[in-house]
Amino acid sequence: MESVNGDVVTVDRTVAFAFSGGQASDEGTIAGLPIIEARTRGLDIEYVLPAGHGLRPGRSVEVTIDGATRYRLMRLHFAAELVLELMTQAHPDATKIGANITKDKARVDFAWQDNIAETFPLLEAEVERLVLEDRPIKSAFSDLARQSRYWEIAGFARVPCGGTHPRSTGEVGRIVLKRVNPGRGKERIEIYLADR
Repeated sequence: MESVNGDVVTVDRTVAFAFSGGQASDEGTIAGLPIIEARTRGLDIEYVLPAGHGLRPGRSVEVTIDGATRYRLMRLHFAAELVLELMTQAHPDATKIGANITKDKARVDFAWQDNIAETFPLLEAEVERLVLEDRPIKSAFSDLARQSRYWEIAGFARVPCGGTHPRSTGEVGRIVLKRVNPGRGKERIEIYLADR
């Protein structure tokens, strides 16, 4: 344990991702106690644990995550990254105005005047191609001191992103896209894993 402030704790090393960039936090435990919430504060991650946990700074603890949930979040996050990058490449005027990734689905919102489902044939074909090619995904720091990271697929894109990423595009698997119209001038693409 690095610090303890009531039910909020920090650790010096962790595997548990905190909510960031629209991607949900990992589900997991610290010292066998469920992580209720994980949030970033500057470069630190704060974990909210059940009240009365009894942990003290300096104590050695084990941090665990639910591997199946992490893998779903990672796949959905990267599926959303692919859809967003393909939209940006095909429609440079497309403006992302929101995103959210949970273990059930991902969504990307755009300022868009038409029916965004008209883009789905291209998006689905290109995501399927990238998945079938099973191309390596490089994840690395662009600035270690600031903890700035990116992902890169050679010959396709290099994108700043601090989320979790699979090792290759093949891990994303087949996806299903759904259109939602939340309001005038706003279109949403919902992304589901076909193997859900």
